[in-house]
Amino acid sequence: MHPFTLERPRDLATAVTFKAQAGRNDAEAEYIAGGTDMIQLLKEWVRQPSRLVDLTAGLADLDDRIATGPDGSLRLGALATLTAAADHALVRDGFPALSQALLASAAQAIRNIATVAGNILQRTRCAYFRDVGFAACNKRSPSSGCAALEGENRGHAVLGASEHCIATHASDFAVALVAFDARLHVRGPDGERIIPAAEFHRLPGDTPHIETVLGSGEVVTAIEVPASAAACRSYYLKVRDRASFEFALISAAVGLNIENGRIRDARVAMGGVGTKPWRMPAVEDALRGQAPDTASFHKAAARATEGAAPRGHNAFKLDLMQRALVRALETVGGQA
Repeated sequence: MHPFTLERPRDLATAVTFKAQAGRNDAEAEYIAGGTDMIQLLKEWVRQPSRLVDLTAGLADLDDRIATGPDGSLRLGALATLTAAADHALVRDGFPALSQALLASAAQAIRNIATVAGNILQRTRCAYFRDVGFAACNKRSPSSGCAALEGENRGHAVLGASEHCIATHASDFAVALVAFDARLHVRGPDGERIIPAAEFHRLPGDTPHIETVLGSGEVVTAIEVPASAAACRSYYLKVRDRASFEFALISAAVGLNIENGRIRDARVAMGGVGTKPWRMPAVEDALRGQAPDTASFHKAAARATEGAAPRGHNAFKLDLMQRALVRALETVGGQA
């Protein structure tokens, strides 16, 4: 493990002065909370920061509270654990897809430690990124190449990829956040701002080592999810090679608002298929105004693969995407 200095600031104003930066391998300093992903990266020499800034050292202005606002929106403090958020009645009852995504994210022991903000900032599970024995990884070492392009790419992205990177984003929770128009509250050296979850992660383009829009010193302080009929009637489906402690081959977060036998509103996002959590507006458009039946679901799901570009071993995802979406939509459509 590369030696580093551990900083333990007592307030957020001090924490941001260290100008740590998440989601890029050329950052000299990084923030750490639960650390369930970071510790692995440090042990495997994937990350070699000179400084880690601990955000759990009693920062009064960074919290783990879970509450709703006057408009019914859900607020999750950045330090809330996956377990606390998944098990909370406000999440289970008003935003079931979020609860299900959190429960599917990791084993219980990890969920007890990992934080909701850290979960959306976790790094890809691409084996070429995680194994420093492979020199060619633009995400880990810019301009070194991408071994996955012609290598073992069964689990890689079919949407949003570039010639520089085809790694999928790993977070289940982030997929559900994107589906239901979540907003991330961020604080940094220049003050506070709010970032739509759909705009938080960047496409790789020619700079895959820069994964989010966070600037130097910026910290996610809270996650806000608007209340909606679709969020209340929602479901998260995760398809994986094994049922325990495995990342998604395909996942789908879906929500439907059904009135008078017709779909008034639809929310659809997918994971395991894109280089970032992937919203499906074409599928949503195809669902609105339709009867919530299998024929409508199949027709809408056929649009999920528009723009997809499979490589080598991952072409099976095109069919699996559609099947998973239909299954998820049938589950939501059949809810009383």
